[in-house]
Amino acid sequence: MKSIKIFITAGMVALLSSGCEKVLEEHPQSQIVPSYFNSPSGVLGGIAGVYNDIRSQWGTEGFTVEMQAGTDEFIQGLSAGTPIPYTYNGLNGSNFGSAWGVAFQDINTLNGVLQYGQTIDLPDATRKQYLAQAKFLRAFWYFYLVQTWGDVPLHTEFITVPSQAASRQPAAQVYELIIKDLTEAAADLPNQPAAPFLGKAATKPVAQFLLAKAYLTRGWLNNTAADFTKAAALCDEIIAGKSAYGLDLWQDYGDAFVPANDYGKETMFVSDHVLDPKYGYYNVGGAAGGGAAQNLSPWFTNWNYPNNSGINSFKNAAGGFVNSGTSGMIRDSYYGRPYVRMRPNTDKWPTGPHAGKNYFLDQAFTHRDVDSRFANSFYTVYISNTSITNAANAANNSRGISYTTVVGQDTAVWLPDYEVPGAPQFVGTRPFKGIVVPPSLWNNGIFPALKKFMDPSRGANFNDPSTRPCVLYRFSDVYMTGAEAHFKAGDAVKAASLINVVRQRAAFRKSNTTAQNAAAVAAMTITADDVTLDFILDERSREFFGEWQRWHDLVRTRSLVRRVQEWNQEAAPYVKDFNMLRPIPQSQIDRVVDGPAFPQNSGY
Repeated sequence: MKSIKIFITAGMVALLSSGCEKVLEEHPQSQIVPSYFNSPSGVLGGIAGVYNDIRSQWGTEGFTVEMQAGTDEFIQGLSAGTPIPYTYNGLNGSNFGSAWGVAFQDINTLNGVLQYGQTIDLPDATRKQYLAQAKFLRAFWYFYLVQTWGDVPLHTEFITVPSQAASRQPAAQVYELIIKDLTEAAADLPNQPAAPFLGKAATKPVAQFLLAKAYLTRGWLNNTAADFTKAAALCDEIIAGKSAYGLDLWQDYGDAFVPANDYGKETMFVSDHVLDPKYGYYNVGGAAGGGAAQNLSPWFTNWNYPNNSGINSFKNAAGGFVNSGTSGMIRDSYYGRPYVRMRPNTDKWPTGPHAGKNYFLDQAFTHRDVDSRFANSFYTVYISNTSITNAANAANNSRGISYTTVVGQDTAVWLPDYEVPGAPQFVGTRPFKGIVVPPSLWNNGIFPALKKFMDPSRGANFNDPSTRPCVLYRFSDVYMTGAEAHFKAGDAVKAASLINVVRQRAAFRKSNTTAQNAAAVAAMTITADDVTLDFILDERSREFFGEWQRWHDLVRTRSLVRRVQEWNQEAAPYVKDFNMLRPIPQSQIDRVVDGPAFPQNSGY
């Protein structure tokens, strides 16, 4: 049974100062009985526990890999560990499914809130808001489950008696509950966060957005035009009401990822990791490396810059990068902790229609001269944070000069997105103090690192997990989801207009003149003829790279196998149609011993 946790998260930290402190006074229980939900504090405790469990997935290593590996965007980094989730080779119910148990525990808690919270002693409006939160969260988890596994157990009543029997209900029934819950939640949730659900907890536009996603996904599944139309209308409504909802895009794409803006106007819904360490799952300064509810997302796509930035690195006879000499960087809070789990898909195809091309630079992040999202998403310049003296006669120093790097001024590593003659020690014929690593020298140990989630606030404790929230939904996704829905509904003109809002924002750079920004906007503007499914998927890469969406994007659009076979050399030999659903965890199958066996998804 679900235990109520005393950690208050996902916008619920406001409870600490909102007059609802009783939630913190509840004693954790091994089992929840119906009477627990007969008070406002019990209902709030149940909701808070579910919000808390969301952070046990988003931002953690296993879940992050499950949501992004084996797509067109990511391939294995040097320290990826098992290749199974990246290649699908050997994927089964014993090595996949980190969120299955958590989701169903939370659904049972929410069923208790909804079943027994109808009569709690609160004003009607307040009670409705509490129950709306529970409906949203139940739909949130069921939407994740049905997208990932298809047919799943469908429960709407609070389970108090353990059972060893279980069955799966059709995805169509699951979608009916999701749509019902979200429709009712949207009707009762406030336009903007309201006490005690402050921060970026569920609101009306968040419920509407998830409802649009559900309609869109069901529409793709069944090829239902009415679902596409409903999804499009919902997104249009959110955009039209953005002022009332307190939502908008930042003028500069990069501002969406500034820590100070984590709870700003573009952020719709987050999984909190709270700034107060006493509510976290780690000891400050303990350099935690994993475990429950730790946000390690800044580190997963980080190459080992302290150990692989040798100042006299060179290109060998085979044209590969060889690390050599004293490292030009040391680990710090700005560039983060290197885990090297996954890296952008920069492998070039040797033959065929994509010969000589890779997904990262040649398909996703094209037009980097005018599109700011590449520069705002990845580290390509590492400024020296340690002084290194390099002697002219040092091993593999081809520059023929001695010099000392200046901390905070000299570039220790430059990863340009184009080829540079003379790399890695020269730019043309000019000696370079650091090293230059162009795309031809990128490998599984050195590559542009994703910087969206970096957390410099760790200071001296930069090995600690991040306390930044994981942003699950951004306002720009309303435009992109609306565009996809309009495209599927047959209105490419409207789809292009919504995509252009996102693209024209991406054209803006603070360093540009007004004339330069205007020219960039013109260059980034598309027409209805440009809108195809692949264009939409590429645009989603540019906008949401690394934001826990890619696997579901490809599955929703029935594009997973095709896109992986076109762009991901690691997974192309192994991915099959049945991989559009994930394997049911073996632990679930083993627990069902009464009645019919619990069925595994086909192919596993």
